[in-house]
Amino acid sequence: MIKDNLRVALYARVSGEQQENEDTIASQLEALTQRIATDGLECEPELHFVDDGCSGYILTRPGLERLRDQAAAGAIDRLYVLDPDRLSRKYAYQVLILEELTRCAVEVVFLRNPIGRGPEQDLLLQVQGMIAEYERAKIMERCRRGKQHAARRGSVNVLSGAPYGYRYVGKHEGGGEARYQVVAEEARVVRKIFDWVGQERCSIGEVCRRLRRDGIPTRTGKPAWDRATVWLILKNPAYRGKAAFGKTRAGEYKPQRLRPQRGRPGPPRRPVTAVETSQEDQIFIDVPALVSEGLFEAVQAQLEENRRRRRDRPGGGRYLLQGLVVCKRCGYGCYGKRTTRAASRGRVPYAYYRCTGSDAYRSGGQRLCWNKQVRTDMLDAAVWEDVRRLLSEPERVRREYERRLRGAETGPDREVEHLGKLMRNVKRMISRLIDAYGDGLLDKSEFEPRITAARERLAKLEAEHWQRIGEAAQEAELRLVIGQLEEFAKRVSQGLQEPDWASRREVVRALVRRVEIDEQEVRIVYRVTPSPFEGGPQQGRSQHCWGRDRAIPAQQLGRGLPGRPGSPRGGVADRR
Repeated sequence: MIKDNLRVALYARVSGEQQENEDTIASQLEALTQRIATDGLECEPELHFVDDGCSGYILTRPGLERLRDQAAAGAIDRLYVLDPDRLSRKYAYQVLILEELTRCAVEVVFLRNPIGRGPEQDLLLQVQGMIAEYERAKIMERCRRGKQHAARRGSVNVLSGAPYGYRYVGKHEGGGEARYQVVAEEARVVRKIFDWVGQERCSIGEVCRRLRRDGIPTRTGKPAWDRATVWLILKNPAYRGKAAFGKTRAGEYKPQRLRPQRGRPGPPRRPVTAVETSQEDQIFIDVPALVSEGLFEAVQAQLEENRRRRRDRPGGGRYLLQGLVVCKRCGYGCYGKRTTRAASRGRVPYAYYRCTGSDAYRSGGQRLCWNKQVRTDMLDAAVWEDVRRLLSEPERVRREYERRLRGAETGPDREVEHLGKLMRNVKRMISRLIDAYGDGLLDKSEFEPRITAARERLAKLEAEHWQRIGEAAQEAELRLVIGQLEEFAKRVSQGLQEPDWASRREVVRALVRRVEIDEQEVRIVYRVTPSPFEGGPQQGRSQHCWGRDRAIPAQQLGRGLPGRPGSPRGGVADRR
């Protein structure tokens, strides 16, 4: 019976002096075909990979290259070979090829002399891994030292793209030496920004407003300038004629956000954190200056004064859910905002969680979201009450978290590593295909379907890779929650009904992933979803969380925060 769901391939090879021996291509193909038929399988002609007249001491062979490409693309489930030396005469090459095929989930069947598995083979694999790791570290160290040496010689090649006000001229265009070329119009804007701050003592917010008022777009053509962009311009020493190399280094990954940014995955693609280096460790390269040394130092002093004034300003807002509230309509985050003095004259000055998409000045004068703002005090109280009720059953919640943690012990980290290796193999295969097409070894009709299949395979692997990364992150969060749950629950059991703000903030950050706000409901999303209990604590009650002009029951409006049946007040809709 033919097993149609198994994709089978075969590989045969002979060197030039073996044509007259018994192991000819024809005899190998006949033996392999008979074995495949005996196993109840079929091998399509396009999956016959043959190297006729190729030495087994070299690794780059046309048939073997096509075989490795198809394996990386996921087009092969089982491979039949006469014996291991058909793959290579070198044992190290045999292990390399077999390891690559194993990572691609390809089962290799040898008709005779199967390769052994023992302590010697395992030792060889470990030694090869150590050598590969050493080679990688050596290459990285040489690159680092080479860049440092070039920077000390004053070469601009080691710098990244030129900042606003300059254009990067590569060494091919610049006559063998890269350089920064001043862009006159952008340089005029840079000098104006430095004058506003250094001489007129403007804040960064005022600079952004003036740039918009004067109709000056950003480098990408946006009419509105971001404060962070202006701050980076004012802090960049390149504008005083000294571009810094090595301003940051890659350090241990430290999550900077409580929730991922809109449209971006939770875990970063590179799990590292950029750490600023001291000026002693930086190398300064001479570039054309746009402002004087004195003006640059005056700007730095003004920025420090602005920072100190802002820090000492009384009445700064503290919001329990800062960094956790997100608008469900548009996906942007929400920030705490107090009412203006004019609006609160003679009334209690309330604060609100406001969607950043509803601020027209952030998006070129056009409002992106019309979701309503929410009273901070009422939403904070509702979320804290829900969290406090959750902690009233600590043992039940702890058992459920531990059960999920045991279920997550299938090794997502190992799966992430394995998928990463598969992705690297497919990328190398794509590079080989492109090189082969560029060298004329493949025609267009053969190249296009193979490159398409490889890219589809890569897309599937990337999707699965990010899914496994998310699972690994959730496992880490499970361990974090279990470690802190006992302490938090103990505080509640001891009658800590009204803990201080810092304690409540710590508890909420540990247990709540985000709080989603919509026109009709508020949804608390805990770090471990779905909720760690079925029919758990009662729905947390809250006052109506919209502004004062909407301080009426939601049922009368047909919108807002719905409460529990029979309750005249609004409430947190549900958890998950």
